[in-house]
Parts: sequence; structure tokens; C-alpha cells
Amino acid sequence: MTDTKELFEEARTNAVWQERPVPEDLLRRVYDVAKMGPTSANCCPMRVVFVKSAPATAIIAYDTQFYDLLPKLFPARDMRTGFASNPELAATTAFRNSSLQGAYLIIAARALGLDCGPMSGFNNAKVDAAFFPDGRWKSNFLCNLGYGDHSKLYPRNPRPTFEEACRVV
Repeated sequence: MTDTKELFEEARTNAVWQERPVPEDLLRRVYDVAKMGPTSANCCPMRVVFVKSAPATAIIAYDTQFYDLLPKLFPARDMRTGFASNPELAATTAFRNSSLQGAYLIIAARALGLDCGPMSGFNNAKVDAAFFPDGRWKSNFLCNLGYGDHSKLYPRNPRPTFEEACRVV
């Protein structure tokens, strides 16, 4: 059984990083593990640009035309046509499932010994203009991946209790 402490309970969001580069083969391994997580209709819309520095920054994006790969990714039946003919469904599916896959990427990175620092609140339009000028891919969120300086972590903030966040019906 996987140790939940290293993935969730003791893992922390890092903001200060060691000057230690993340090897490309490790970034490939992180993706290869993350891509195995489930998505609806095996749509796999997440696309990633790794900007190499210490830490590396992953631009978690989604392919607005992810459905073009569905004949390969879901060969049992025609899933492409339903998404290609419904732009609103395709956009919602791409964003939702790339978010899910981005979470898988964080868990995979942690499982493989990397620290993570996910971020939103940046200027998506500027990131998209710089990295995705053709408009097919769109940024969702950013995540630093590397080796955090654990001596500079902030105290852990509280989380909602089960009673505050859940219902059993």
C-alpha cells in the first residue's frame, strides 16, 4: 500500500527551492506515471511544457482539440464526433480533465521524490501568447517541480473538517 504521508499528509507546497536541476529523464518519468490516471472517455487532454530551471516549472495546459486523439485513445467506439461537434462540451471536458491530470502529475512527482509548488492567479493570456501562440493549447495552471528548501516552509495551514466539507446521504 502506498504511504499517504509522503503524497499528502507530510508533503508540502514549496516556495523556496534548492539550486538543483531536475533531470529530463525524471520529468519524463513523472509524465509517464501521471498519464496513467483515469480521465473521462480516456480523453487525456493535458499537455505539459516543462520550463527547465531549478526548479522546473510545468505549464499544465489542455489541448482544445484533444478529441483528435480519441480514435487512438478510445478505439472501442467513436468518441471523437461527440466532442468535435459540441465545442462547449469539449471545452468543459478539456479543462476539467486537464485539471484532474495536473493533480495526477503532482502526485506522481511527489511519489518520485520531487517537491511541488502549484500556482494559479497568473496571466493565462500572456503564458498562452508566449508558449501556445497557435491557440490550440491553453494554460490551466503552473506547478514548480524540484527539490524544495524544507527549512523555509511556512507552517501548514488548516483544512476543512469532514463535517465542513462533506455530506453522507
